[in-house]
Amino acid sequence: MNVVSSNRHRRDFLGMLGIGAAAYTTRGWFAQQLVETPAQTEGPFYPDELPLDTDNDLLIINDAITPAVGEVTHLSGRVLDAQGDPIWNAVVEIWQVDNHAAYLHSQSGNRLNRDGNFQGFGRFLTGSAGEYYFRTIKPVLYAGRTRHIHFKIYVGGNALLTTQCYVRGEPRNQTDGVLNGIRDAAARESVIVDFAPLQGSRIGELAARFDIILGVTP
Repeated sequence: MNVVSSNRHRRDFLGMLGIGAAAYTTRGWFAQQLVETPAQTEGPFYPDELPLDTDNDLLIINDAITPAVGEVTHLSGRVLDAQGDPIWNAVVEIWQVDNHAAYLHSQSGNRLNRDGNFQGFGRFLTGSAGEYYFRTIKPVLYAGRTRHIHFKIYVGGNALLTTQCYVRGEPRNQTDGVLNGIRDAAARESVIVDFAPLQGSRIGELAARFDIILGVTP
């Protein structure tokens, strides 16, 4: 897999969020509290044709001027092994519906109304502290599912985990079959994250943090 890390985005955006390398180096005392991120279904809508632009900014495609529609969300976190050690050079992929509830897939519902300015899919190569970052939108609801973002993690070209993250406080979390298929309460809680107002943002941006704990040491 040929992936180019978006270093220009990492430094600028993580700095804006106040997330430096020091925020990703904590280990020791919390290692025993780590909960392995549960595997979940990939679903039927992993892009059947990847976009030409696969970077970590899903709001702007290549050099376009018009951004995607939706609640701008800065999604960040880190990828760790079971001991709490960061995994660098891991490829993090995300994909999700646009603001019209359409995936980047030829069979997606509402595909004829898909936002052509939304990338729908992105990749990021983790840094030395295991950190990743995406600029995207808050996921919307669609028939049969609660709000969610799909994740896939590769290390050394091998897909080690496919999972999803969810929006804390969303009422449909209570009835979503995929989310509630995670029987362990701690594991289920680990994939539900806050999408909170970004401090200092003048346009109502959100920030969400989702740490991913692999159950193996690559």
